[in-house]
Order: sequence, then structure tokens, then C-alpha cells
Amino acid sequence: MKVAVIVFPGSNCDRDMYHVLSDVFKLESKLVWHTDLLPKDIDAIVLPGGFSYGDRLRAGVIAAHSPVISEVKKMAERGMPILGVCNGFQILVEAGLLPGALLKNTSLSFICKWTEIIVKNNKTPFTNKFKLNQRIPIAIANGEGRYYADDETLKQLKRNNQIVFTYAEEINGASMRIAGICNKEGNVVGMMPHPERSAEQIINPRNAKPASLIFESLQNTLGVTA
Repeated sequence: MKVAVIVFPGSNCDRDMYHVLSDVFKLESKLVWHTDLLPKDIDAIVLPGGFSYGDRLRAGVIAAHSPVISEVKKMAERGMPILGVCNGFQILVEAGLLPGALLKNTSLSFICKWTEIIVKNNKTPFTNKFKLNQRIPIAIANGEGRYYADDETLKQLKRNNQIVFTYAEEINGASMRIAGICNKEGNVVGMMPHPERSAEQIINPRNAKPASLIFESLQNTLGVTA
């Protein structure tokens, strides 16, 4: 089973994500430059964190028009598991694959800290190993991480079980404390926190196991034996 990790100019978590997928969870992974075609034999896609195009204009908006995104959209329609982390989440939103917007934190400051998120949907390809309402110690690092959606969109997200993660504490002014959402079909997930920075005990001062379940869920989805 192969996972494509998309690399944009300004990505800075692509190697971290590649390491966790390949070395820790033994998922064969390939770094794919944003102007290249996706490999034909991939089974999942990850858009990593970073500052694509230096966050010019708006975080994720330029990358959302990169050549590879048209292929990502096709794979999304076919039901392929797709995960966007931090800047990857911003790109998925700007590309129209997920609803809402990511705005500057209410503090107008970059936030880099450990926090906890709560699992609100454990039916996605990246959350099926969690218990509902399970808490995950996890790292966050963003300046434009405040999820926003209008009231009608929030109602639809709740009605369709599209809210995947919420923050356990007030972090950045996000609507309904949303930390991650999915599309209606559930195969495309975007999240602001960084699971790749939290899945190994050596770099997680709290507890590595919960964050690692995001990747174990993907293993389970792809039928890979841990």
C-alpha cells in the first residue's frame, strides 16, 4: 500500500510526515512534487503542513491551484483516503474539497503548544481506531488556524457528522472549537493539529499512543497489518 505525500514550495512538514508513515507505521510512501502527476498505484494522499508559497495572499490559496490538486480532487471523488494537516487543511478548504475557511487566530499570534483534541467522528479512514470522545494529546503550530464557517454550514457539518475533532480548550477562536472536519463522504479529512509531530513517544511529552491511532486507523483502512 502506497501513500503520496504532496510537496509544495514552502512545505516544511513533508519529511516529518514521510518519516512517520514510512519508518514508524511501515506504509510505503512517496514524496510527490506539486507539479508532478500522482503515481497510479497510490492508496492514500497526505497534504502536509508548512507555509506553501509563503502563505502569500492567503494560507493555502495558491497551492490550491497547483497542478496536482486537480488529480487530488479526482481521487477524492473516487473515495480515496485524503488527509490534510495544518497547511494541508488550508489547501483542502481553498480547493473546495472541504467547507469553511481558515482565518488568523483571534490573538493574531502564531500558536505553538501542546493541547488536546476530542474525537467527534470515529468513522473516517483516519479515526476508526479511536473511541468516540477520546482525547488526544497533540501538537499545534499555526497562525491562520482558526476554523470559521457560517451558521448554516455549521449546522450542516453537525447534521452530517462532519466535525471530526474539536479542541478540548479554547485555542484560537475557532467556530465550535473545531480542530478538524471531513467531507460528507468522510474520506477527505482536514485537521489543524500535527499528528506527525505527536505520534512518537520520544517527541511527545504526554502520551504517544492516542495520536498514533490516526496512522493506525489509516493502516486499518488500507488493510495493513501493524
